[in-house]
Amino acid sequence: MIQSIIKDKPTRLFVFFTAFFVANALIAECIGTKLFSLEKLLNTQPANITLFGQSGLAFTLTCGVLLWPLEFVMTDIINEFYGPKAVRRISYIAVGLISYAFLMFYLAIHVPAADFWVSSRTKEGVPDMQLAFDSVFGQGMRIIIGSLVAFLVSQIVDVTVFHKIKKRTGEKHVWLRATGSTVVSQLVDSYIVLFIAFSGIFTWQQILAIGVMNYTYKFLMALILTPVIYVAERRIEQYLGPETARQMKLAAMGKEV
Repeated sequence: MIQSIIKDKPTRLFVFFTAFFVANALIAECIGTKLFSLEKLLNTQPANITLFGQSGLAFTLTCGVLLWPLEFVMTDIINEFYGPKAVRRISYIAVGLISYAFLMFYLAIHVPAADFWVSSRTKEGVPDMQLAFDSVFGQGMRIIIGSLVAFLVSQIVDVTVFHKIKKRTGEKHVWLRATGSTVVSQLVDSYIVLFIAFSGIFTWQQILAIGVMNYTYKFLMALILTPVIYVAERRIEQYLGPETARQMKLAAMGKEV
């Protein structure tokens, strides 16, 4: 039985998608504590934008946003071949395992450190390894909750919008349902995490302004990565075979095969 499951191409593909989806989400959460300047990365001048009374705004983003666009591309591909139930199941698994990871980070932070380890990197300019460890892995509880809620809600929104568009367009206009679902869900994602994490800390004007800057980046990335979905779908159809791929797409839409 196990051999037959392993040899089944749609099953193997689903296992790969699940593993990559969860790993990508977990890595994005782990590296999200670092902020970077998009302008410096692109070697351009700071944007210096004024929004909602907030001046001097630039594209200062978390490193997590480098990976999240891939997560939404994966969502659209899984949606196309496996349907909304599969996306929701994978999303629940990802949230559960990310929550488990944060619990382990919390326990690791509070385990008593060995004395020699705390000062072991002093020569490299790190006087307190425990403090450094805490800084990297010790995200605030509101940020963790905001990130997980935003991820789960945005995934559900992505699935819903994707299938509403597909019901109207059929198999045509892959770019429309892929990009349309992503730009809507990314808007939801951007503001949920900000409102949960920073309400009462930032003003509403600051939250709105930061949200626009974050969403602008996500919107542009959704457009840039749209061709990736076409390439991925073509490769998947080649791997599965045209007839199997067609049957899976019909089943994903809840149609009789």
